[in-house]
Amino acid sequence: MLLARRSNTWPAQPKCRNKGKAVAMRIAKLYSSGLQGQGLQPGRSAQWSRKLVSVLALAASVAALAIIVESQHGQLLFSEPLQGTPGSYSQIGGDQARDAAVLNATEEGRYRALSEFVAKRYRVSQDVAFDLVSLAHHEGNRLQLDPLLIIAVIAIESRFNPIAESVAGAKGLMQIIPKYHSDKLEEFGGEQAVFDPATNIQVGSRILREYIRHTGNVGIALQMYAGALGDSEDQYTNKVLNERRRLQQVLPSTPRASAPGA
Repeated sequence: MLLARRSNTWPAQPKCRNKGKAVAMRIAKLYSSGLQGQGLQPGRSAQWSRKLVSVLALAASVAALAIIVESQHGQLLFSEPLQGTPGSYSQIGGDQARDAAVLNATEEGRYRALSEFVAKRYRVSQDVAFDLVSLAHHEGNRLQLDPLLIIAVIAIESRFNPIAESVAGAKGLMQIIPKYHSDKLEEFGGEQAVFDPATNIQVGSRILREYIRHTGNVGIALQMYAGALGDSEDQYTNKVLNERRRLQQVLPSTPRASAPGA
């Protein structure tokens, strides 16, 4: 225990000890007299007196030590730790834990709001919707890509059906065509992994991110993703961006760092 030292002098030690011992002896003498007055034998009373003197002498020594410590260091023995000692660090840790809990609660509130919207609009399980929303955010944060854009693409491409398959061979949540992206699927075990929701979102998000970097324009990148660069009306882009706006409207009003595609 670290104590804030108040003085470098120690004159009170002998005085405190002698005073404590004198008090103990006086109490023992009075107690012995009382026992004799009650008709107890002198030998028996002397034995009790010696025991009492030993106990009281010990108590007086402890009291004297406490007085010395308090007078020299400004803190009572067995008192609460001073500010800045290791005992006070738990408050700092508690603040950090609360900050982390608040952050998690904020993110969970965001995911819940989005998953409730997705579950109701696309008639999927809310638990499944929550997992897909979480996956989209994880991958979006990793790639610095707007998670809402990923969710919007999933909505337009497959309506959150992980086993969706088009006549053109596009498969899964983000409708990836394996023969065009076999290199990306290879690290996940090959083309059969395209129906795995996590793999599909990872690969689809990576493709979209590459198109945005290549074109420098979200609208053109979306048209390229859909294989609809020849569409002068940008119908696919309008559908995705409109869906993203709907997603933004259901979110709690919490600030969030912008990402490409935002």
